[in-house]
Amino acid sequence: MKLALVGYGKMGKAIHEILKDRGHEVPLIIDLNNTQDLTADNLRQIDVVIEFTSPHTAYNNVKFCLEQGTPVVCGSTGWLEHLDEMKQLAQQRHTGLIVASNFSVGVNIFFEINKRLAELMNQHKEYEITLKEIHHTQKKDAPSGTAISLAEQILEQIGRKNKWVNEKALQPYELSIISERIDPAPGTHTVTYSSAIDDIEITHTAHNRTGFALGAVLAAEFLKGKQGFFGMKEVLNL
Repeated sequence: MKLALVGYGKMGKAIHEILKDRGHEVPLIIDLNNTQDLTADNLRQIDVVIEFTSPHTAYNNVKFCLEQGTPVVCGSTGWLEHLDEMKQLAQQRHTGLIVASNFSVGVNIFFEINKRLAELMNQHKEYEITLKEIHHTQKKDAPSGTAISLAEQILEQIGRKNKWVNEKALQPYELSIISERIDPAPGTHTVTYSSAIDDIEITHTAHNRTGFALGAVLAAEFLKGKQGFFGMKEVLNL
């Protein structure tokens, strides 16, 4: 496959290494110094774009690539108010789109555990629920996209909660997400069900970026030649 990397920070570089190891070509790399090279002509040779930039640039990048009919795997968070628009655009241009808050295989298994645990805990109102996420100080958005995904899964299952807040919950219907930014810090997400009798806790800790980068590559390999919107559940057959 021929892929383009839009965003060449730490994640982009990690993805590049895995692409090379798996025999793929990367003829187009876009970073802050050559954004003008993201053109329709340059995208004609590209099978899939992998986009990891920032909340401020992701929307325009994804939109432009889809308008050219080029499939996109996007791992940028903080722009998802535009997601429905991008799903429609992918459909109109007969191309493919994968957007995920987290591409890690382990995290996506963690998502499935989180959903099942929330389903089991819905009837046990004596348990208070909290989320905590810890990341390095360079991470701009808070809460993390992964924490938001975990919270939304819980809200779908727990009838006594109807909104998440990025602070300590003040109302019984609020689901608290506590965000911490410290260095050094592996990306960590913890869901805790706490009662007077006991606590139930599930945690995912990322030791490095390799799992995220590999997941993004698997998503790109999955997306080639497909049309429509997909998630990591389809990619990993969960």
